[in-house]
Amino acid sequence: MAVAGKTGNLLERLVREGSFKWLLGKSSYFDEEFEEMRNSPSAGSNWIHELSPIANIVVRRCSKTLGISSSELQEGFDQEASDSIKQPLRFARNFLEYCCFRALALSAQVSGHLPDKMFRRLTYDMMIAWEIPDAADRPLINVDEDISVGLEAFCRIAPAVPIIANVIISENIFDVLSASTGGRLKFSVYDKYLSGLERAIRKMRSNSDSSLLSALRSSRGEKILEVDGTVTTQPVLEHVGLSAWPGRLILTDHALYFEALLVVKYDKPKKYDLADDLKQVIKPEMTGRLGTRLFDKAVFYNSASLSEPVVMEFPEFKGHARRDYWLAIIQEILFVHKFINKYNIKGVARNEVLLKAVLGVLRLQAIQDISSAIPKEFKALLMFNLCDQLPGGDLILESFANMSNLRDLDCSSDSRAGSVMNSISALDMVPNLGFVFGTSTNTSKESRLAVGEISVGEMTSLEKEVKESKSNYKKVESAKATVDGVKVDGIDTNLAVMKELLYPIDELGKSLKSLAYWDDPWKSLGLCLVFIYIISRGWIGYAVALMLLFLSAFMIMTRYFSQGRPVEGVKVIAPPPMNTMEQLLAVQNAITHGEQLVKYGNVILLKLRGLFLSIFPQATEKFAFALVATALVLALLPSKYIVLVVFLEIFTRYSPPRKATTERRSRRLQEWWFSIPAAPFVLERDNDDKKRN
Repeated sequence: MAVAGKTGNLLERLVREGSFKWLLGKSSYFDEEFEEMRNSPSAGSNWIHELSPIANIVVRRCSKTLGISSSELQEGFDQEASDSIKQPLRFARNFLEYCCFRALALSAQVSGHLPDKMFRRLTYDMMIAWEIPDAADRPLINVDEDISVGLEAFCRIAPAVPIIANVIISENIFDVLSASTGGRLKFSVYDKYLSGLERAIRKMRSNSDSSLLSALRSSRGEKILEVDGTVTTQPVLEHVGLSAWPGRLILTDHALYFEALLVVKYDKPKKYDLADDLKQVIKPEMTGRLGTRLFDKAVFYNSASLSEPVVMEFPEFKGHARRDYWLAIIQEILFVHKFINKYNIKGVARNEVLLKAVLGVLRLQAIQDISSAIPKEFKALLMFNLCDQLPGGDLILESFANMSNLRDLDCSSDSRAGSVMNSISALDMVPNLGFVFGTSTNTSKESRLAVGEISVGEMTSLEKEVKESKSNYKKVESAKATVDGVKVDGIDTNLAVMKELLYPIDELGKSLKSLAYWDDPWKSLGLCLVFIYIISRGWIGYAVALMLLFLSAFMIMTRYFSQGRPVEGVKVIAPPPMNTMEQLLAVQNAITHGEQLVKYGNVILLKLRGLFLSIFPQATEKFAFALVATALVLALLPSKYIVLVVFLEIFTRYSPPRKATTERRSRRLQEWWFSIPAAPFVLERDNDDKKRN
C-alpha cells in the first residue's frame, strides 16, 4: 500500500507540475486512465519507470487485453527476449513493441475487431507511444487536438495487423493518408481509413455470397474482388477485333470474367484465367471507334489460350483513372499467381500469399472510398505491383517466399527459441473479419504468435530488403528527374543537343580519319609502327587494358578535383525557331531519309540473296573464291598475323605508295557490286487486310 501511495503521489505531482499537460490540455481522452492509474491499489507494481506516461498507459491497455498484469508482461519479456533486445538504451521501445504485438495478435483474433472503436484507438495510441517510449523523451505535441503520428511509428505498428498494412507498402499507404495533414497522420483520417476497410470487406463478402458466377467460382472457391459495368451510364466495352460490346466485368482472386449485356439479361460469361501459366500479357491500351487509337482508357489482355487479344475499355469523361485502377488490380492478381507458380508455393502458404494480394485490393478500395483526391499511382499501394517496379523487387519477393514457406512447415517453429516475437498471420485474422479464405492454421487464442513480417527490436530479412530497395528506388527517381529535365521539344533542337554532345567523338573521328588518310605522313607512319610492334608482340590485350585504366584514372581524378563544384552544363546554340510548316517539312524530310535507308538495306539483302542463289554466275564465282581464300587464311595463319595483315590493309590503303592502287581497286569493287542483279520478290496482300477493306 505504501508503494501504491507513493506512485499515486508521483502521478499526482506529475500532473500538477505540468508533465502531462501536453496530454491533459483541453480535456484529453487520457484523463480518465491517468485518474484510474493514480487511484489503483496496484499502481506501484504496474508503473514501469523506464517508460513514458503514454507508453505506460498503452502497456496497461495491452495487459488488460491479455488478462495479465504489466509486471507479468515485463517478466515474460525478460524471459523471451535476447540480451541485445533488453539493452537499457533499447529497452523502452522494445518492451513496448513486445506488449503491442502480443496484444494485437490476440485482439485481431476476436470477431468484429476492425469496427471496434477501442481497437482502433488502441492501435493509434500504440503509434503515439512508439514515438515517445522512454521516460526521458520529450513530447512533440502540445494539446490533444494536435496529436498525430509519423511515418516510422505507422510502419512499425500497422503491419502487425495484416488488414491495415504490410511491410512492403506501409510507407506508401502512410504517404497517401497523411498527404493533406503535412506528413503526420491524424486519428480522424486513420479512423476513416479503417472504416473504409470495413466497408470494402463487407462489399467483398456480399459479392462473394451472391449468385454472381456461382457455378464457375465454386470449384476453386473464388472470391469476387470487384465488379464494374453494372451502371448503364458507365459500361465496360469489350473489343475483339473490330467488334465492341458493352457488358459487366468481374474480377475474382483467380480470374477475370466478362458478361456481355443482352436485351434484358447478361450473356454467358467469358473467362480469362489469371491463375494458370498462360503467358498472359496485360498492359494499358488505346482504343476508339472502328479500331482507331484515340482514347487511352483501355486494358489489353492476351494469353496463349486466346486466338486474338481482347481489349477492355473503361469510358469516362475525363482522364483514365478508372482504367488505371482496373489495370492495377488485374495485374496484382496476375502477379501473385506468377509468384505462387514461380516458387511452387502450396497449401497454407499459398492461401496466405493469395490473401496478401486480396487485402491489397481491399486497402486500395478503402483509400478510394475515403479520399477525394484519387492516388496518382495505384500500383504503389499494391504489394506485387510495387515489387514489379522497385529495383531489387525480385529479392523482396524471394525473401517473402522464404517466410511463406516457413508458415507451411510449422507456424510455431522459431529457430531462436522465442527470442524474437512476430506478428499474427493474415489467415488467422481473416475469419474474424466475417469471411473465410482458404485453409487457416489452428492458432489458439493464447499469447503464442504466428510467423509474420515484423519482429520485436530488430528488422527481419524482408524489412531489410524493402529498405534497401526503396533507397535504390529514390536514386532511380532522382535520375529520372534529371532525364525529364533535359528533354526538349523539336527535332531541330534535339539534333543541336546531340551534335554538341557528340562533338568530342566527332573530333576524335576526324583525327583518326586524318591519320588513316595520311594527311600528315610522319604522324601516320609513327602510329603505324607503334601498332605493328604491339600486334607482333601480342600486346593487344595489354594495350586495351591500359586504355581502360587511363580512362578510369581520368574519371577518378575528375571526381576528386571537381568534388563540391557544380557540374557545368553543356552549352548548346539553339537553332532559329521553326514555324509549324517548317516543323512538318522537317519531319517529312526525316521520314523520307529513313525510307531511303530502308530501301538501300533491302537492296543489299536482295543482292546478297542473288549471290547465294547464283542469279549472276560470274559474280557468284568471284564471291565464292573470295570466301575460300578467306577461309584458308583463317585456317593456316596464326591469329596475330591475321590481325596484323588486316591492320596494315586498312591503315595503309591511303598511304602515298598505295593510294592509286586503292582507288583503282575500290572502283573495280563498286562496278562488280553494281553489276549484281537483285533477287525478285512478289508483294501479296494479307487476307486480314482484305477483310478490313
